Amino acid sequence: MAFPILTPQEAAELVNHDDNVGFSGFTASGSPKVVPNAIAERAEKLHEQGIDYKINIFTGASTNNWADGALARANAINRRTPYQNTPDLRKRINSHDAHYFDLHLSELAQKFRYGFYGDMDVAIFEVADVMDNGEVVLGTGVGNVPTYAKHAKKIILELNSKLPRDMYGLHDIYMPLDPPYRREIPVFKASDRIGAPTVKLDPEKIVGVVHSDSYDGIKGFTELDDTTLQIGANVCGFLIGEMRAGRLPKTFLPIQSGVGNVANAVLFGLGDAPEIPQFEMYTEVMQDAVIELMKLGKCKFGSSCSLTLSDKTEAEVLSNLDFFRDKIVLRPAEISNNPEIIRRLGVIAMNTALEADIFGNINSTHVVGTRMMNGIGGSGDFTRNGYLSIFSCPSITKGGLISNIVPMVSHVDHTEHSVDVLITDQGVADLRGLDPVQRAHKIIENCVHPSYKQLLLDYLKLGKGGQTPHTLEASLGFHTAFKATGDMHNVDWSQYE
Repeated sequence: MAFPILTPQEAAELVNHDDNVGFSGFTASGSPKVVPNAIAERAEKLHEQGIDYKINIFTGASTNNWADGALARANAINRRTPYQNTPDLRKRINSHDAHYFDLHLSELAQKFRYGFYGDMDVAIFEVADVMDNGEVVLGTGVGNVPTYAKHAKKIILELNSKLPRDMYGLHDIYMPLDPPYRREIPVFKASDRIGAPTVKLDPEKIVGVVHSDSYDGIKGFTELDDTTLQIGANVCGFLIGEMRAGRLPKTFLPIQSGVGNVANAVLFGLGDAPEIPQFEMYTEVMQDAVIELMKLGKCKFGSSCSLTLSDKTEAEVLSNLDFFRDKIVLRPAEISNNPEIIRRLGVIAMNTALEADIFGNINSTHVVGTRMMNGIGGSGDFTRNGYLSIFSCPSITKGGLISNIVPMVSHVDHTEHSVDVLITDQGVADLRGLDPVQRAHKIIENCVHPSYKQLLLDYLKLGKGGQTPHTLEASLGFHTAFKATGDMHNVDWSQYE
């Protein structure tokens, strides 16, 4: 069956105002590239004519500047979920031009199948290959494609010539049954394959194929600075100590690591540590650092939802698939982030925080409690279910004007009950088995920058009792001091005595 070849502009005409639109991909990896930009151009033209045009976007995670960026600049997004990291979209969200509802990444596919968010009008998927029977080989990110494919009324394919057809076999496409028929998901080690190498689309739904020719456009990460390197060293030192104490098996356990420089620093640190054996990853994204560790033989296998690689590393992997094919598997988000599997495998969860408080609560998403940064992503999926839950962040930012350890977080994404260990450039606070006051002293002693230690100890002294001795009127004192003066050091506890 031959499918119509469309221009991006012709494809955009098939997407109507207020449509629910599903995108492939997970981060910029595997996201459609030319059709979203054409939709944005169409939106701008319609807006000039005074015609309303916005769409509701469902993805796997963040996308890229071609999708979220272009559509946000065109003010063409009505609803958006589940994760984003594009500055232009962030501005729309915080000004309520776009309605963003944050969600754990493992949950969106099943909640869409449950009918919580309405019908899927159009799905737009990037693919490496499309067969006459409608089967497709996906690209570098899977996201929620199986669910969107099942529910979409129309499907538009972006066939990217940068993606080799011999990506066939890199993916493991599996969709669980919904309650009350769901059974165990039979992944018992990171390398298990339980599904199909392709997504089987209904050929009657495919309304056209659009050609594209571009890598994912992910920039390489900046050079690691002293703070980031120290956080990485502290994480590695903690894990080595756990092995020596017998609290981690000598064969080690699969690792989950978030996105960014801290994650890269940790991975490179594990690679350089002779006491850490070869290890596997069961994670949601794999960055450049993982590819380097695979080449060195330190990371022997990686299960992920996406290859979130710089263009240079993406080209290297795609041109050497014979080497990487038995070392990588790409899964849908509800499998890569599945709580059942994470707990079964004993995944070591390592995520980053915007801020933490002295009692162990974590804010991952909101700056000063109000402005959305990116979203919770998959951190909750792994944190709540991991063998070990580690959060890390710098002790200070903005040259010391902000302490990332505060009396009380201004927004809570992960409660103290889900956090085992907090690590900064200053040190490690192992919070397991401690009550709130014990946690506070451990965090202040080991993780807080020296210039803020006494201020946080003084805050504790304000407490008049209770298991968690907050002084509520003072608990956001760091934040109010920063908003008033630009420096958290200027908090004045005397007014609360």
